[in-house]
This record gives sequence, C-alpha cells and structure tokens, in this order.
Amino acid sequence: MSSHKVFNVRARAPLRLGLAGGGTDLSPYCNQYGGAVLNATIDRFAYAHVFSSTNGKLIFRARDVGQEEEIEPGQDLQIHQGLMLHKAVYQHVMKAYCDGENVPLTVSTTIDVPAGSGLGASSALVVALIEAFVNALQLPLGPYDVARLAFKIERHDLKLAGGRQDQYAAAFGGLNFMEFLAEDRVIVNPLRIRRDFLNEFESSLVICFTGQSRRSDTIIKEQVSGLKTLNAETIAGMHALKQDATEMKLALLSGDVRGVADILGHSWLAKKKTAAGVSNEKVEEIYDVAMKADAWAGKVSGAGGGGFLMLMTDPENRYRLISALNAAGGLADSAKVTFDGAEGWTTSRNG
Repeated sequence: MSSHKVFNVRARAPLRLGLAGGGTDLSPYCNQYGGAVLNATIDRFAYAHVFSSTNGKLIFRARDVGQEEEIEPGQDLQIHQGLMLHKAVYQHVMKAYCDGENVPLTVSTTIDVPAGSGLGASSALVVALIEAFVNALQLPLGPYDVARLAFKIERHDLKLAGGRQDQYAAAFGGLNFMEFLAEDRVIVNPLRIRRDFLNEFESSLVICFTGQSRRSDTIIKEQVSGLKTLNAETIAGMHALKQDATEMKLALLSGDVRGVADILGHSWLAKKKTAAGVSNEKVEEIYDVAMKADAWAGKVSGAGGGGFLMLMTDPENRYRLISALNAAGGLADSAKVTFDGAEGWTTSRNG
C-alpha cells in the first residue's frame, strides 16, 4: 500500500502561551496531586511539509535552523541524534501504518519563533508532523489521539524531559483549562469566553522574546527532582501554580482582565520557587523595563530561563510598552488568540 502512496501534504499546529499552572502537568506531581493548566494558542505556528522523494532518498530538513539530514535506503535512522523529532515521528508512522517500510520522503519543517522559545514549539512541531501523516494516510486519529502520540514520542521514545500541556494545546487549539490526572488521563475543557471579554484580554497582551533561547530540560529536571524528593518549597510552589490556574480561569470567564494580570504576577513569583533557573539576569532586566513602562504584570511562558515573556497592560498603553521593550533589546509584539488546533492539507507541490 505505502509504496504506491504519493505524499503531498502540509500541516501546521499552533504555539501556546502558558497562562497559569505550567509545571503541574509534570510527573510525579500530576500523578499524585492532579495538575491543572490554563493555556491559549496564539497566531504563531509550527509547520510540517511531507513530500514523496524524487531521488529515492529520505531527507529530513529543519529550514528555520538550517539543518538537513539525508538517509540512504536501509540506513539506520538513529532517532536519538540530529533531527530527532522528525525521525522519531517518521519511524513510528512507518512501523505502525506502512508495514515497516521506510518510504522515501522529504520531511521538512519550520517554526515561526526561535528554538527554546517557551511557547511549546517542539511539541507543536511533533503534532504538526503527526498531523501531516494523518492527512496523507487518512488515519483515524482525533486530537486526543494525536496529542497522546506526540507525548509518547517525545517523553517515552526520545526520553525528552517535559510535561503534557504542549501536545494537547497544539492538537486542540484555543483557550483551554486542562486537567492532568493519574494514569495519563487528560481532560481538555475549552473555555467559552464572551467576545468582549476576550477582546479586552487580547488587547492587553504583549509577548516579548528575551533574545535568549533556553534549554527547558535542565529546569524541568530540577523541578522533577524537587518533586521526587518531596522538596517542600517545590511542592508548595506547584500547589500555588495549580490554584492560580483555577482562579485565572474564573477571572477570564467573568471578564476581570485586571484580575487575570494580578494572578499572572503571583504565578510568576510561585514559578520562581520551583527551580533556580526559572529566571535569570536578562529575564529580570526585561521584566523591569516592562514594569517601568506600566505593564500590569508578566511571566515567562514555558519552563523559564529565557524564551518569551508574556505581559499584560492597559490596552491604551500597549504600543508604548512594546516600544519600550524593543528599545531595550527585546523583540516585542502583540499576539492574537487562535481557536483552531492542528490541521493538515494536501498541496499540488511535487518533490
């Protein structure tokens, strides 16, 4: 079946802002206490492009970082080095759906933001890759299936440190309150927020790249270590983050945008208690610039240590805040909440 299949597909999956509760989706915390995360996908994406090969070779490419690997027929994929995400998704799909045959393809990706952004880009990339194959092979996989498979590939097959929220955000899209329970059970609750409340929230939002990419796995390993050793400060910090997710959900649903900002501020303080590397000099420097330019509050999106800061301010002050951050060496811009999850489509492109 697979050798006669012509692949001509693209897919995209949205990146996300971790509004509150990030970290409570980590094991062993969520297995023992249950985690809760509030996140929103935004108008930044990871893209995957899968095309039949014209030369019989298997090519993996990440255009945004200028990496490419060419695999000869019969050559071992070595999924734990190089373009690991590309190769691990490809290997799973070939084994599960193509009778183990390594179909010669070009698998190419790009992401709208720098690596290590804290916007869940790696998981969104995996979700986009899976969605491309779902579209090409017409696989009966819904968003829960795609998210679970992305989690399995990243956390089990590749042994990459991290939580669970990113895969589900990318697969479902939208503004979601997610619950992470024992035995890998996940419940995604889409929030139905009044349009005027959503407009006010979105108009107050600023995202700013700190200029520093970061390796989230170091911070996550420290958080997991604190949880495994029952470190009281780490666990108390996680409890506070989970409570913030519930309170922020209620504030958003009632249109209390200033209340959302206040919770964002508490959440940042609680998050800094979960691991030493969550903040650093550069992050604090940009945060100080934001507060002096009348930001209400902010926090790092994702594990921390760099990447993107998300900030909130009075909508009338947003342009001034963005200008101040850019003048200080950040890369600041507005962001729109998006409501579509991962989607794939066929294209007429060949090769």
